[in-house]
Amino acid sequence: MMPKPTQVTATVPTHVAIIMDGNGRWAQARGLPRTAGHRQGAEAVRRTLIGAGDLGVRYLTLFGFSAENWRRPETEVSALMGLLRVYLRSEIAELHSKGARVRVIGDTARFAPDIAALIHQAEELTRDNTRINLTIALSYGGRQEITAAARTLAQEARAGRLDPGAITEALFETCLTTAGMPDPDLLIRTSGEKRISNFLLWQCAYAELFFSDTLWPDFDRHHLEEAIAEFNRRQRRFGAVAGAR
Repeated sequence: MMPKPTQVTATVPTHVAIIMDGNGRWAQARGLPRTAGHRQGAEAVRRTLIGAGDLGVRYLTLFGFSAENWRRPETEVSALMGLLRVYLRSEIAELHSKGARVRVIGDTARFAPDIAALIHQAEELTRDNTRINLTIALSYGGRQEITAAARTLAQEARAGRLDPGAITEALFETCLTTAGMPDPDLLIRTSGEKRISNFLLWQCAYAELFFSDTLWPDFDRHHLEEAIAEFNRRQRRFGAVAGAR
C-alpha cells in the first residue's frame, strides 16, 4: 500500500533546491542500462515540479548535469544530451501552459548549438510566467560560478570602473548566475549520499539540508512533503542565538 501524502500545513519554503541523485543505481538494481534510470529520472522531474507548484513553492532549482559530469563515459554523456534534447522539445510547451518560468544556469557554451538554441527558446517562451520558477543547473559547478564572478569584479576593478573597497556580498551576488533569485531555504539530496557536490555553494550558506535515501527516479510529491515537514521542524537562526532580538 502506498503511503498517504503528508499534510503540509506549516511554512512552505520559498526556494527548494534538489540534487537529483541515484538514476544509475536505480537502473542497475533492475538490470537496466543507466540511460533507463535517466529517462525515469525525467519523469520524477515532472512529478516534483507539479507537486512543488501545488504546494506553493515559488522557486525550484534542480541539479541536472554538473561541470564534472562531462568526464563520464562518452556514451553516457551522449545519451544524456539526447535526453536533454527530447525534454526541451517535448516538455517546455507543457511547462509554459502550467505557468512555469524556465531558466538554465551553468556553462551552456559547452553544449551543442542546437541544445543551446533550445535552451534559449525555452527561456524566452516562459520568461513572463510567474506561478513557479524552475531553474535547471546544466554544466554547472559552484566553484566555477564563484570564480567567474570574482573574475568579473576583478576585471571591473582593473579597468578602473570599480573600487575594490566597494565590493560587498550584495554586489558579488549580482555577478552570480542566480542573480535576482532568493537563496534556497531547503536543499534536498536523494539516494542517501550526504554531500552537496559543488552545487550552489554560495547560495546554500544557510539552507537547511535534507538527505533522502530514496533514489531520484522514485522521488515524488510524498517525499517532497516529507522534506518540507522536516524543514518545519528546524529552527533557522542564521547565526544568531534563538530568541535573541
